[in-house]
Amino acid sequence: MFKKLDKLIFKAFLGPFIATFFITLLVLVMQFFWLYIDDFVGKGIGTDIIFEFIGYQSAVLVPLALPLAVLLSSLMTFGNLGESFELVAIKSAGISLLRFMRPLFFVSIFISGIAFLFSNYVIPVANLKSRTLLSDIVFAKPAFDLKEGVFYDKIPQFAIKIGKKEANDSVIRDVIVYEQGNALQDNFIIAKSGIMRVTMNKRFLEFNLKDGWRYEERGNIYGNGNEEFIRIGFKEYKKQFDLSSLGFSNRTADSVNKNNEKMYSMRQLEKAIDSLKKETSQLREQNIKEMFGQFHFVSLLDSVWEPLNIPGKAGGKNIKKLEDILPDSAEVSINQTVENIAGSIRLSAESFAATLDNRGKNFRRHQIEWHRKISLSLACLVLFLIGAPLGAIIRKGGLGTPLIFAIAFFMLFYFTSTAGEKMARENTLTPFGGMWLATFLLGIIGIFLIYKAMKDSHFFNKEYYQKIARFFINLFQKKKHG
Repeated sequence: MFKKLDKLIFKAFLGPFIATFFITLLVLVMQFFWLYIDDFVGKGIGTDIIFEFIGYQSAVLVPLALPLAVLLSSLMTFGNLGESFELVAIKSAGISLLRFMRPLFFVSIFISGIAFLFSNYVIPVANLKSRTLLSDIVFAKPAFDLKEGVFYDKIPQFAIKIGKKEANDSVIRDVIVYEQGNALQDNFIIAKSGIMRVTMNKRFLEFNLKDGWRYEERGNIYGNGNEEFIRIGFKEYKKQFDLSSLGFSNRTADSVNKNNEKMYSMRQLEKAIDSLKKETSQLREQNIKEMFGQFHFVSLLDSVWEPLNIPGKAGGKNIKKLEDILPDSAEVSINQTVENIAGSIRLSAESFAATLDNRGKNFRRHQIEWHRKISLSLACLVLFLIGAPLGAIIRKGGLGTPLIFAIAFFMLFYFTSTAGEKMARENTLTPFGGMWLATFLLGIIGIFLIYKAMKDSHFFNKEYYQKIARFFINLFQKKKHG
């Protein structure tokens, strides 16, 4: 039954959780943008595209923001209750800390379920969309921007230089347009002034040039002596440039990136893992047949064949090995054949080992993603088991001290999980051990902190350590003056 005490703790937790979640999500999204800020600037990308990408990336980062939000909000909640002595009043009423934590424990389980649903159903789609959109943005050419005295060469087969632009950016002076028709012939235009404008659909750049010359080469590109050099003067000349290749114009289909383990749900990952197992097993059997098929005696083996030691004599000598019955003329040829077969088998074995290594890495990546969906979701519950007792121990509310402890434990969680994932990828640990390393470590820390909080430990209380320090200082001063 939902009692008044449960309502009290739930209301105290809900506000900080919502605030810290959105702040954490904003920080994570901004941290991502700092990495790719150079790829977004100067490419003519509309605000709709930017907000679309932010939406996809925010969905991807939700399971990472939830654990930090749970940790920080639980620290703040129990820290505030401890600072205002409400925890003391609750314990004096005979209510244990575990009973007081119970409603938020179930809330953390619910949040873990939400994180799992995001990881399994939302993140694969958001990952697919964001990765495709990010690759389109990164590889998009810079937006059109002519600067004074600098050749602009982003338009294919053209290089444009403007000596000066008027304040309205339409009137241009001292214009040079270099056009490369082919590898051996160049054409260019020189004009004293002109008017520049971009069409309404942003598709074409139009130059209305005045008082200039057009220089053109004509003839055979192979240089047979029939080349012509033509110079044409003009009072007015119109030139149009196609801008369709610039900026963010064409979107790549999502299907390009769909064959990636990060784009799979758990059901798809299980199917892919099973297929990889079968394919690797079939590859092993096929490779063994191909390798041993190079030995001619394999085709002659009987199913009940056993090696026999048949004594005999050849030329008055006992037969102990094959060389005893081989003529000298055949020995060199046979040795050469054996060396060729051995070399071929060695190359096949090395190639097969490299193939197995790549398949093993791919197999481990799929297993890592499968475990990530569960371990990252349960991190919300594990970090709550750290935040709640830690807040009860330090008894400090607000955003200062809880934020420091939250960052410290979240960094421990993040670096441990990253190290575990790296060891799993390198096959130092199993995918299970690598992906659950941080959860097991922080789970042990959480149990320890709950034990300390139930015993009213002063483990993180600075006054406790100040008291110890004063005791040793006084003891040292007494000995000094004694």
